[in-house]
Amino acid sequence: MSVKHIAFTSYPVKDIERARKFYEGALGLKRGGGDSQGQWVEYYLDNGCFAVTTFFQGTGNGIGFEVDDVDAMEKKLLASGGKSKKAAFDTGVCRMAVLHDPDGNVLMLHKKNADRA
Repeated sequence: MSVKHIAFTSYPVKDIERARKFYEGALGLKRGGGDSQGQWVEYYLDNGCFAVTTFFQGTGNGIGFEVDDVDAMEKKLLASGGKSKKAAFDTGVCRMAVLHDPDGNVLMLHKKNADRA
């Protein structure tokens, strides 16, 4: 069980359309993916993925770590002082869990589905 790399960094936003106009218009980022409800938009860069989301209002920026086994790593982090925000779940694209570290920072565990790797 290990962390492979940073899967993404996410910023919480209040208005996803306003955020898209800013990041796509001002910075020229190209949308690369997102969820069907319009609450998560991804931008793929050469060295990673940046996302804006309305999922984590008021929780600060978050980081997602690509791991071998989301469920096992979630269990380990909870036993080490992490707090669950959203237990492991499937998105259709990946399996992920959302936690807070001991200081309240958002930490996501992520594993792409085999057909998306």
